[in-house]
Amino acid sequence: MKNFFHTIPFLVFCIISCTTVSAQQDQMDKNMPIIKVVSAIDIAEKVDGKLMRSSTLDVTYGPGGGAVPHRHPGAVYGYVLEGALEFKVEGKPLQTLRAGDAFYEPTMILHEIGRNLSDTSKVRFIAVIVHPRDAKQLVIPENTDKTED
Repeated sequence: MKNFFHTIPFLVFCIISCTTVSAQQDQMDKNMPIIKVVSAIDIAEKVDGKLMRSSTLDVTYGPGGGAVPHRHPGAVYGYVLEGALEFKVEGKPLQTLRAGDAFYEPTMILHEIGRNLSDTSKVRFIAVIVHPRDAKQLVIPENTDKTED
C-alpha cells in the first residue's frame, strides 16, 4: 500500500508532462503546412541533361499558418483551391492569391512569403513541381542565419 501512494504523484507528473508536451506540439503543428503527395511521375524530357519528374502536391496551411522562406529544385506551377494565400517570390511584388488564382515559381528562386491570411480558415493549393529525379528535397529551407565577417 505504501508503494501505491508513492506511485500516484509520479503518475500525476507523467500525465501533466504528457499533456503539456502534447499542447506545445499541437501549437507548433498548427502552423506547419500539411503536404500530401498526389503523384510523382517520371517524364521523358531532360533538362540540362538530367532526367526529370513531375510531382503534384496538395498543400494546406491552417489558420495563420504558412511556410518558412525556401526554394524548390525545379519550376513550380500552383493553383489555389480555397482560402487566401499571401505570396511573394524574390524580385516580385507581394500578392494575395484567392481560390481560382494561379502562380509560378522559377527553379531555385527564393519563395520569401507563403502564408494563410485567415486566422479562422485554411488555405489550400495544388503545386506541380517539375524537378530532377535525383533531387533529395522538394522544399529547401533558406538559411536565414546570416553572420557578418
